[in-house]
Amino acid sequence: MNLNRTGRVGALCWVAAVPIFLVASLVTGLRWRQPTYSWATDNISDLGNAHCGLWDSSRPRYVCSPWHPLMNAAVLATALLLAAGLLLTWRLLGRGGVVRAAQTLLLLTTAGYALAAVYPADVDENLHVLGAFLIMGVGNVGLLLAGFAPGTTMLGRCRRLTLTAGLTALVGTLLFFAEQGVGIGVGGMERVAVLPFPLWACCLGVLLAETPVDRTQRTRSAATN
Repeated sequence: MNLNRTGRVGALCWVAAVPIFLVASLVTGLRWRQPTYSWATDNISDLGNAHCGLWDSSRPRYVCSPWHPLMNAAVLATALLLAAGLLLTWRLLGRGGVVRAAQTLLLLTTAGYALAAVYPADVDENLHVLGAFLIMGVGNVGLLLAGFAPGTTMLGRCRRLTLTAGLTALVGTLLFFAEQGVGIGVGGMERVAVLPFPLWACCLGVLLAETPVDRTQRTRSAATN
């Protein structure tokens, strides 16, 4: 398979999404004071809360994230990059009902990231929860479904990676909502539920970016110039 320029841009969007999300999470978490941010106890959403105070009736904890604008901006950027990657590689990933269904569900997932960023949990909890549902529910089902794409498609050729990511994410989601930390804390388990999709997209983006550019398109571009 040769990669066109549009597909390469999409692949690079996927590659960029994870570093932005992870670096912003780290930097924002390090800015917490009294209490410090706990990767095992606190949720990802706590980094984006706009106000300081006691939060979450099921697991009460004091949340105060002074750099929450950075986190929310990074989550929104992640949403846009993941969506751009999906749209720009839409045809490259293959054809058929399974591929299109998986792509549609994953595109809805990017809307979940956007909702979570624009509506922090302590600003509009309902819309934030909807965003979380799209990420951990719809998105992880879509990721698992992508693992069953035909072997002749790009998605099918990455089946092991995709199935591993999808199964890990679904198990993490179930354990997170059951509030079972299994040694890494409930906050850690939330990351097991959330991170497989962007990490998978990053890996797929790297694989696509290493694919040679379509020579036909390169020739046409040179002739146009």
